[in-house]
Amino acid sequence: MKIKFLLVLAVVAISFSVQSQDYNNAIGLRAAWGWALTGKHFLNEKNALEAIVNYRSYGAGAYDYSYFSLTGLFQKHYDIASVDGLRWYWGFGARLGSWGGDWDLVDGGDGSFFVGACGNLGLDYKFKNVPINLSADWIPTFNFVGWGDGFTGEGGGFAIRYAF
Repeated sequence: MKIKFLLVLAVVAISFSVQSQDYNNAIGLRAAWGWALTGKHFLNEKNALEAIVNYRSYGAGAYDYSYFSLTGLFQKHYDIASVDGLRWYWGFGARLGSWGGDWDLVDGGDGSFFVGACGNLGLDYKFKNVPINLSADWIPTFNFVGWGDGFTGEGGGFAIRYAF
């Protein structure tokens, strides 16, 4: 029984074709801390650039603030052979932005401009016959200026994009 199971598993694994990304550009929405616009452009089969424009505004008591950021990332993509259309990626980039309002937990509550260096780790899935791309990732950031001056690991999110 074990041999039959392993044989079936081997045939199924071999039957999956290894396929690289089948889109060059994608644009859509990202759900993270607030909503964002996201765009991805592949430079070649493995290398991509992603831009994220994020805005959020909260108005509840001690957390009355607005936040805007621009993030630019360079990414290296690698196929996951066992799942057609799924790739994992890592990358790096930069984030800059500003926030203002009354949030005493960060920078004394006065708001500020911030600049940081980002890492990036995630999964990217492209449906085979539908122009939809999904991704989930983490973007840890070290802020050199503003927004707490230091490491922030809050940058994860999910994206859905139209791929073309």
